[in-house]
Amino acid sequence: MFSAGKTIKHRLKNLEQHLKKENPVLVEAVQSYRLLDRVGHTMGILNPDQSFATQISWWPMISVLGTFSAGKSTFINHYLGQSLQDTGNQAVDDKFTVVCFGGDHGTKALPGSALDADPRFPFYQISNELEKVAQGEGRRVDTYLQLKTSPSEKLRGRIMIDSPGFDADSQRTATLRLTNHIIDLSDLVLVFFDARHPEPGAMRDTLAHLVGETIHRPDATKFVFILNQMDTTARDDNPEEVVGAWQRALAQEGLTAGRFYCIYNPEVAVTIEDDSLRRRYESKRDHDLEEIHQRIQGVGVERAYRITGALEKTAHHIEEKLVPQIESLKARWRKLVYRADALFALLYLVIAVFLMQWLGFRDGFKLGTPDWWQGSSNNIAWTLIFAFLAAGGFIFLHFKARKFAQRRVIGQLEKASSPGLELERIRNAFVFNTRPWHSIFRKSPVGWGNHNYRRLQRVIDSANHYVQRLNDTFTDPSGDQSSPQKPSPPLAVVAPVNKETTVADDPGQSEPDRHIT
Repeated sequence: MFSAGKTIKHRLKNLEQHLKKENPVLVEAVQSYRLLDRVGHTMGILNPDQSFATQISWWPMISVLGTFSAGKSTFINHYLGQSLQDTGNQAVDDKFTVVCFGGDHGTKALPGSALDADPRFPFYQISNELEKVAQGEGRRVDTYLQLKTSPSEKLRGRIMIDSPGFDADSQRTATLRLTNHIIDLSDLVLVFFDARHPEPGAMRDTLAHLVGETIHRPDATKFVFILNQMDTTARDDNPEEVVGAWQRALAQEGLTAGRFYCIYNPEVAVTIEDDSLRRRYESKRDHDLEEIHQRIQGVGVERAYRITGALEKTAHHIEEKLVPQIESLKARWRKLVYRADALFALLYLVIAVFLMQWLGFRDGFKLGTPDWWQGSSNNIAWTLIFAFLAAGGFIFLHFKARKFAQRRVIGQLEKASSPGLELERIRNAFVFNTRPWHSIFRKSPVGWGNHNYRRLQRVIDSANHYVQRLNDTFTDPSGDQSSPQKPSPPLAVVAPVNKETTVADDPGQSEPDRHIT
């Protein structure tokens, strides 16, 4: 068996071996994550068995979220070109399904434990997180997750996640935690709503979680909001009214910009008798579907920039957010301990005065008498014994106070913060800083100093260098790469990725998956 540290090293080595076949820049990024881990371990932000590199997804990942019967599984089946997921008007699956390329192995369904035990997937050791929700939930990982493989070439080098229907009112805590975990790791999040239910106001809590809690994220551009099954509005010819109702509902949650796609599946669509109306619906559907598919095609490029960007963001986050927050928590904890120590000191003073009165120390010590050490009422032997016991008792109560103050501050922190990776990091660092052997007088976080500061600066510089390398791979502003003297690399030219544009398709490229080389 590997120790915790050796297990992480083994996993990172395996990751590097995989990335060597795909992208040398990301192999170098693993080295920078190792440097970042040293900072995290010395400051207590990470446990010995944790790594920043294992808390992100190294595979391009698309997650499909949405309300019940919004057509999520039908969309995935149509995109893959096979009936992989069960579909229906009611909730047909209450598990998160991770779909990956199966190659010659075809289509298979595997239990959730296959994901929990494999570090290559985004749910590695997720049973530990489920156990934090409720005791025993970690052993029931198969009730939350499953893994499916597909021979579709559109999945080569990508992972798609189909989620159960979302309802914030009745959703279990474990399911909400898994949903947040998926959102954090994904390069693209497709959020589906059902056009057949044009009363979005009735699902306020669901909209708040899927929209209100995501639009202010720094990676908010990865969210794509889709109004599905728009063909049903053709019966009344009122698509504008339906779309307007949903847009107003989303605006109330703060979403006032960005694309809002309207689609439906042509294979299960209702028949539209009017030719002009049908052409209008089909034109809008095909246009929006093409843009969504282009976003899916571009996740490989977005993944590379996400991983290198996460390096710089994490380094800045440690310096600018975690360090001040740890200092603040330590100051709060120190204040509580000081108050307790002052109370204990006052209590000891009262006891000392009472004992001095009772033992007759008011008349002073009689050091010259031969029985001063034999237990007379006013001798120094009793004084030494009392001082020794008092010191021992004070030290015992001091460390009890440290532990009590630690639990109280952690309780306040958990009450004021949302469950997740950020809370875990702060809690780990705070517990690390308040261990018994760390001085209460130290104000700065343990492990924070010039050495770790320089490490973070090295990580930031490396991250910027990786981005430049990626830009050289995917862009050619000077035109040098396409000149006759310098043949262009064997990679499709891609446009910069932003909120509305994605990887530009190369007409001469037949392979749907474009790996970064």
